[in-house]
Formats: sequence, structure tokens, C-alpha cells
Amino acid sequence: MNAAFMNPTVVRIGAPVTLGILILVIWEIICVGFKVPEYLVPAPSAIIATLVADWALLSSSLMVTLKITFLAFGLAVVLGVAAAFLFVQSRLMEISLFPYAIVLQVTPIVAIAPLIIIWVKNPTLAMVVCATLVALFPIISNTILGLRSVNPGLLNLFRLNRANRWQVLARLRIPSALPYFFGGLRISSGLALIGAVVAEFVAGTGGTASGLAYQILQAGFQLNIPRLFAALVLITLTGILLFTAMAMLSRWALAGWHESEMS
Repeated sequence: MNAAFMNPTVVRIGAPVTLGILILVIWEIICVGFKVPEYLVPAPSAIIATLVADWALLSSSLMVTLKITFLAFGLAVVLGVAAAFLFVQSRLMEISLFPYAIVLQVTPIVAIAPLIIIWVKNPTLAMVVCATLVALFPIISNTILGLRSVNPGLLNLFRLNRANRWQVLARLRIPSALPYFFGGLRISSGLALIGAVVAEFVAGTGGTASGLAYQILQAGFQLNIPRLFAALVLITLTGILLFTAMAMLSRWALAGWHESEMS
């Protein structure tokens, strides 16, 4: 029994789950015991009841947000990896273009999202562009770092064997960059979700194309705070699942050969 309890997997999953349940129980006791109004802070039981009652509405909005998130994440991966390969192969291109990637990263998306929504007539495409800009930089920076973080001895060995630039890239730099790349995926997946939600807030699209951000806005206007919290719970769970999926993908790809996933 004690050995099972000390199993790393059990501890890794059980400790945060236990703490989360404890927090929810305390939250419920405080809300019920002090009779806190739902329009201030709803009890967890009220949030769960709202999730069940409004599941049709919230699940359809979740699908809209997920669509934007996945499109933006996929686009960020393709553009980020392509840019990283280009920068590594051409130092002049990196010097010329990388500062602009930094500019995109440090510019608040809420400041440029209204312009993008005006310029791009299709609301869905405009939100995908906004979310892509948020998720792009970690892919570029982590992949570049990985492509440059090669073992000097192995690099000299490739040069002694007269390997050309593409052989070095495919057989040395890319395998060395994979741990960094997957680290970028973990960050970028969450940022894509954040970018999608922020873009939805700015766009304010309603009707059948409304995402969870729009439901949060509407719930706030209507003082339907349990629905607001229910939408927040769905966004939070989505972010956790995205991070977990990227971590599992990293473990699947690296567990057999890289020390970062060997344990």
C-alpha cells in the first residue's frame, strides 16, 4: 500500500487532484455557510449545475473556440518551424527578420486585434490570425535555440565526414532541436487558446459563431455569474488538456532516446 502511494505517477496525479478537491470543498463550505450571493461568487455546486443545464450552449461555444485555437496553433507551428529553419540556414535572414518577431511578441494583441478584425473581413479568419500571432514566437525562439544547441564534437564529426548543410540539418540539428521544439509546443498551445479567447473578446461575435469569450461577456452583462464561471472552467480545462496532450506527445517522441524523458 505504501509502495503504491509513493509511486511517482500516483503522486504526480493524486497530489494536485487532492489539493483541488480540498479547495473546492472549502469554497463550497464558505459559500453555503456565509450565504454568499451567486452574483458575487457562486458555489462549485452552482457552477456544476449550470454546466449541466447550459451544456448545449456552452459546448457549441467551446467547439468554436477550439476551432480557432487548433487552426491558430497549427498555423503557428508551420510558420514558426519554417522561420526557424530559414533563420538557422541564413544568418543574414535571422539578423534582418528576428527583431520583427520580437516586436510581434511584445506588442499587446488587444492593441492590434481591432485593426486585424477591420482589415480581415472574415471574422473567423481574423481571430485565427490574432491567435496565431500570440502563439508564434515560442515556436520560433525554441526551435532556433534547439537547432543551434548541437554537440560541438558531433558537429565536428559531421564536418570531418564532409556532410553538407542539409545532412547536418536533417541528421544532427533537427534531432537535437526536438526537446526544445516540444517545449515550445507546450507554451504555444496555451497561448493559442489565450489568443483565441482575447480575439473573441475583441471581435464580440455572437449568434451561432459565438465562442466561450462571448458567453462570458453575455453572462457578465446579464449578471449570470454561474454561467460565467462555467465558461471559465471550460477554458481552464481546455488549457490543461492541451498542455497535457503536448507533454504526452513529447514523452512519446523522446522517451526512447533523450534524457529529458528517460526517467
